[in-house]
Amino acid sequence: MTVPLTQYLLVAAILFTIGVAGIILNRKNIIIILMSVELILLSVNLNLVAFSASLGDLTGQIFALFILTVAAAEAAIGLAILVTFYRNRGSIAVEDIHMMKG
Repeated sequence: MTVPLTQYLLVAAILFTIGVAGIILNRKNIIIILMSVELILLSVNLNLVAFSASLGDLTGQIFALFILTVAAAEAAIGLAILVTFYRNRGSIAVEDIHMMKG
């Protein structure tokens, strides 16, 4: 039994909507914003893999692997910056980030 493409797209749309809602509704916690960005990237990956399997082409799956690699690096660097910021400031509130100097 195969799962139709529309169901994959529906799940991806739900994940994307949850990710966007997480960014819009919660602007105070940086960790939740990072998790919402990861959900958005996951929905994009699901779309790429679903269309790749549907069309019988491996290009979408290769792009999904690249996106997973970039997302893992983004999460690691983002969390490292958050840990350093928390050690220096004692808070990870979004309002305090404007005090960072580059």
